[in-house]
Amino acid sequence: MQHDATAPHQLDRSARPFRYYRNAVERHWDPADIDLSTDAERLLDVEEEVFDGLRAAVAKFGAGELAVTTDLAPLGVVLDDPESQLFVTTQLYEEAKHTDFFDRYWREVVHRVEDERGMAPTSPNDGRWFNEAYDELFARNEAAMARLLSEDTPETRAQAFCHYHLVVEGILAQTGYYGLQRAYGGETEGLPRLPGLVEGLDFIRRDEGRHVGFGMAQLKELLAAGVDPALLHETVGELLPLVDGITTDRLDEERPGPSADDLRTYAAGKHTQRMKQITVPTEPIPDVDALTSLESD
Repeated sequence: MQHDATAPHQLDRSARPFRYYRNAVERHWDPADIDLSTDAERLLDVEEEVFDGLRAAVAKFGAGELAVTTDLAPLGVVLDDPESQLFVTTQLYEEAKHTDFFDRYWREVVHRVEDERGMAPTSPNDGRWFNEAYDELFARNEAAMARLLSEDTPETRAQAFCHYHLVVEGILAQTGYYGLQRAYGGETEGLPRLPGLVEGLDFIRRDEGRHVGFGMAQLKELLAAGVDPALLHETVGELLPLVDGITTDRLDEERPGPSADDLRTYAAGKHTQRMKQITVPTEPIPDVDALTSLESD
């Protein structure tokens, strides 16, 4: 342990990571507090294809949240400023809560609907819910984060932030959540409004606004310190086809809800927006309130 006798305090409360940490503390929520009973009732009469699509989406999100919960730890090891370490503790906690929410949704909604419809109970871990693009993206994310423990350089940090915060959370997850909320927010003909799912996604997306903002700020600092912007463009560019393969999985023109093109447009917009904010020196990273707001959708 090292002590900096010249520092007047332990923490820099004006630092962006500390502000994200405080925002997380102030906006705490509990997955167990969300009422899921109405969701189950409203899913009893939906077409089997619709229910199947929802199960696949919930399984993907649940597995993804569990994966990023376990994959984030190396970042907490290599970051050396206490403000960032404080923030990472809140992110780990929030990823765990997201995992908790989707696990609970499967237990209390999916299983109840399966039982009342006379269907065999399913597992969110069943390979039927996932495709090759999904498995490949999360395998690459795990490898990029684990690499920090053996080769911690500005470039490997940039690649880790690109995989985890920029692509998995900033593009893939936000596109998926946007699509689910559009589908089950009460405005799509042929689909029920699912208030428990929508409430949970509201909380999750606000959490992930902080996560994405933290990663973007870290990438902007790495660029200012000399990392080549081409590395970011190359890394993200290699991952975008996998994002497309995940977000458009199981979608067809006949199914109600956002189309594959709708989700591609949303994902492309997030990609363009994020890269501009990171790579253009004069372009600011949005403040925490903007990052955790859903109004821009």
